[in-house]
Amino acid sequence: MRILSVVGARPQFIKAFPVSRRLRAAHEEVLVHTGQHYDETLSGVFFEELDIPEPAYNLGVGSDGHANQTAEMMRRLDTVIEAESPDVVLVYGDTNSTLAAALVAAKREPALAHVEAGLRSDEWSMPEEVNRVLTDDCSDLLLAPAANAAANLREESVHGEVVVTGDVMYDAVLAVRDRALGDSTAHPVPALRDTEYVLATVHRASNTDDPARLAGILDGLAAVDQPVVVPLHPRTEDALRRHGLYEHASEVLRLIEPVGYVDFLRLLADAWRVATDSGGVQKEAFYLDTPCVTLREETEWIETVESGWNVLVGSDPERITAALTDGSDLPPKPSLYGGGDAAERTVAAIETTLGD
Repeated sequence: MRILSVVGARPQFIKAFPVSRRLRAAHEEVLVHTGQHYDETLSGVFFEELDIPEPAYNLGVGSDGHANQTAEMMRRLDTVIEAESPDVVLVYGDTNSTLAAALVAAKREPALAHVEAGLRSDEWSMPEEVNRVLTDDCSDLLLAPAANAAANLREESVHGEVVVTGDVMYDAVLAVRDRALGDSTAHPVPALRDTEYVLATVHRASNTDDPARLAGILDGLAAVDQPVVVPLHPRTEDALRRHGLYEHASEVLRLIEPVGYVDFLRLLADAWRVATDSGGVQKEAFYLDTPCVTLREETEWIETVESGWNVLVGSDPERITAALTDGSDLPPKPSLYGGGDAAERTVAAIETTLGD
């Protein structure tokens, strides 16, 4: 089979690499990078670290408003799909890259397969929720990471085939975990190697574009006794400067440059707690036994909250500080997203459902 895989953002590079390895063992894969994330620290380093083959196409779309960015991706992807004539277009997650590829594939001949299908935050104001729902509606094969996601799809009566595969991000974590944690002397922030610290990541537009929310998050993090390490996303740095908060943030937090995947996993595994608005980091924290505090009012990974390993605090400073300083014993951690064989199950589902 000829499969055109579309990626465009950090979490998609991570999800794609275990699947691509499986695909390339038996099929022809054409990897397309939309260029949604184009900074070397957000894009190129992940291809290098994860040994992802060089994309056949880098569309170089870059940042823009949702409508313009999605439209430009569609225009360029349409040309690629016409030239490559794939049997299947494979998309990941819930970015504008995901939706653009889904809409183009739906109007052309290839079948569409969606990894991470069925996730729902029930918050329609989130661009990611719009992207994932519309992509699921277009898909011929819906690859759900957990039973709850599959139940959502069946309740919505989607037209495609629903298959529970487990989470390919767990495969990715397992693949690089030993490399990330193997050297006990290595640490992305050497001064904190033997120190209890909090890791924080903030990049979601709903937090960075709202000065009141961003200030609340900053105040909540600043009140924690431990050092708070923040790999600073370019969008967040721009927002801090724009809202007049950068100087204060640099005084009360330890701001560092964005790091690659291996270094990030090391930071996350060694952290006392992580505060994040990222869906992917919520899961990575769960897999690495690091309690998570989510800087949102909702999550598509509701199982992590129900299990007691994740708490939703929004941007309220007091709730953020309380959750990050809570030393209560955590409940036993359940197995939620498969056994680390999701990539194998994904490729098998593509072969069985969409093969000749």
